[in-house]
Amino acid sequence: MLDCVVSASVSDPAVVRYGQEYLLTKADPQETSELQTGSPSWLIAVRAAESKKATHLTVLDLTGITSFADFFVICTGSNQRQVQAIADEVGLQLKRHAGELPISVEGYDQAEWVLADYGDLLVHVFSPKSREYYSLERLWRGAKAVEIPAE
Repeated sequence: MLDCVVSASVSDPAVVRYGQEYLLTKADPQETSELQTGSPSWLIAVRAAESKKATHLTVLDLTGITSFADFFVICTGSNQRQVQAIADEVGLQLKRHAGELPISVEGYDQAEWVLADYGDLLVHVFSPKSREYYSLERLWRGAKAVEIPAE
């Protein structure tokens, strides 16, 4: 049975204290080997999208063109479920291999165009109709297309 003491103060009316508290006094300076992949974030996102059978994968290098992102990963899913599955897998793999979480994710419920913002990386997962309509490659034609290396 846990011994529990509830203390009340003016600044924090209900602070619960357990007998087995752990106080973190310093951070562990060693990173886990899992996060030391050496692969750029955009390549992790590409491999994740490929694993869910994304089509028309394109990576645009926006370095020096825009200040809000360095890379776009653009891909297409054939239906709403696949669009969501691709977005989910990209998020999972970036978290697992790069320790990155999205700042925001837009359009997931509608699954016509899912935009996941990872700071210097933006991942766009389109339905075929939305991909053709928005044509980001045309809009960002000044960006350099990055060649995706073979696995």
